[in-house]
Amino acid sequence: MASLNVKDLPRPAPKALAGAIEALAARFGNRLVTSQAVREQHAHTTTWLRRQPPDAVVMAQETKDIQDVVRICAKHRVPVIAFGTGTSLEGQVNAPAGGVCIDLRDMNRVLSVHAEDLDCVIEPGVTRKALNEYLRDQGLFFPIDPGADASIGGMASTRASGTNAVRYGTIRDNVLALKVVRGDGEIISTGTRARKSSAGYDLTHLFIGAEGTLGIISEITLKLRGIPETMAAAACSFATVEDACKATILAIQTGIPVARIELLNAAQVHACNLYSKLTLPETPLLLLEFHGTEAEVAAQSQSFAEIANDCDARGFEWTTRPEDRTRLWQARHDAYWAARALRPGTEALTSDVCVPISRLAECVVETERDLEAIGMASPIVGHVGDGNFHVLLFCDVNDADEIRRVEGFLDRLVRRALAMDGTCTGEHGIGQGKQKYLETELGPEAVAAMRALKAALDPQNIFNPGKIVPVD
Repeated sequence: MASLNVKDLPRPAPKALAGAIEALAARFGNRLVTSQAVREQHAHTTTWLRRQPPDAVVMAQETKDIQDVVRICAKHRVPVIAFGTGTSLEGQVNAPAGGVCIDLRDMNRVLSVHAEDLDCVIEPGVTRKALNEYLRDQGLFFPIDPGADASIGGMASTRASGTNAVRYGTIRDNVLALKVVRGDGEIISTGTRARKSSAGYDLTHLFIGAEGTLGIISEITLKLRGIPETMAAAACSFATVEDACKATILAIQTGIPVARIELLNAAQVHACNLYSKLTLPETPLLLLEFHGTEAEVAAQSQSFAEIANDCDARGFEWTTRPEDRTRLWQARHDAYWAARALRPGTEALTSDVCVPISRLAECVVETERDLEAIGMASPIVGHVGDGNFHVLLFCDVNDADEIRRVEGFLDRLVRRALAMDGTCTGEHGIGQGKQKYLETELGPEAVAAMRALKAALDPQNIFNPGKIVPVD
C-alpha cells in the first residue's frame, strides 16, 4: 500500500541545481518562488503520503514558459514536475528527487470553441467548473466530473473519470488531441480535431494517464456534449449493499442509459446527513441521474424503479427540480469532507479499485466484511455503473496497530480486485502509492515496455521521476 514514508530519490548535484535555479530566476524573475511555504503547498497530497516538496516553483503563463523551464532543467539534469490543482490522490505531485515544479494554474484560457463540431481547445490549467461555466451560454458542457474541481490538464495526466463515466466515458474517451512539451523543449502534436484517425501511433492516449512522466501537456482538444433537455436525479435506498449493487448490474445489463449511478454505503450516508444536513435513510443508497428528453427521462426513471423494486428497494424518488438535483449531487461531491468530519484529527486515505460489473456486488460485500473484521467500518462510495468504488479510511498515524490494520486492509482490497480480473486503480492513478501492484496486475513484460517508453521519451529521467514505473 501507500507507505507513510515514500522513498526519496537521488537529488541533482548541488552545483547543477544552483545553476538551474539561477537560470530560471534570470528568465522568470518573481515568477520563480523558492519559499518553504509555497514549496510545501506544491507537494500537497490529499492522502497520508509524506510530502516531498520541490526545490523551486515556476508560475507558468504560456507554453513558451513550459518550454523554457524544460530546456533549462534538461541542461542541468534537474527534475520537472507539473502541478495543476493538487487534487491527485497517489502522490503524483510529490518531488522525491527534488527539482522544479511548474504550476500551470495561470494557463487557464479557453483558446477556441467550435460549437458546430462539439469540441474546444483549452490550456491545461482550465478547471472543469470554469470550462462548463464558459460553455453554458452555448448549450454545451464537458461531462467528466471527478468531484474535485480539478484542472483538465491534471485530469488528462491521471486519466480521470468520475460520476458521469457510465454514460459519457472517462477523460480518455473525451480528448481528441494534445500538445505536449517533450524533453528538449520542443512540442509534440498528437492529433487533430477530427473525430477519428488511423494516422500512426496513438500518441494522444500514450500521454493520457502518463502522470507527467513522459512530457508536459500544454494544450488539450476536448469533445463536448449538448446540455440535455431534461435531467432528473433519483435517490434509492436498499436494505443491503449487495441489493444496491445487484440493481446497478441489472440496470447496466438491460441497457438503461443512466448518466450517473453512485453508491453510498450506510456509513457514508450517515456522514452526508450530518455534513450536508440531509435526512436520507441511513442504509445503502444509490444516487442516479437520467438525461434526455422529458419523455426519455420519465421512461428511464420508470425502468429503473421496476428494477429497484425487484431488488427489494426501500424507496425510490426522482425529481427534475434543479435545486433538488444540485443538493443531492453536492452532498455526493462533499462525501470526502463529510467522512473526514467523522474522525477529526486523523490522516485521510482514500483508495479505489475497479472490477468487472458482474463481480461488483461480491467485491463490495467482501470489502465491507473486511472492514468490520478489523474494527474500522468506513465510508464507501463508488461510480458503480462501471464497477469502480472508493474506500475512505481515517487513521491515527500515531497508533502503530491502527496503521498496521489499515495497511493490511488496503493490500487485501487491491489483491481482491485483481483476483476478480479487476485493477488496483480505476481512476486515482499509480503515482507513488500503487507502484508495487503494477507488475502484479500487468506482468513484468508490460512494466519493461513502460520502462522502454520512459527511456525513449525522457532519457534523462527529468519528467516527474519516481512515479508509475517503480525505480529500477
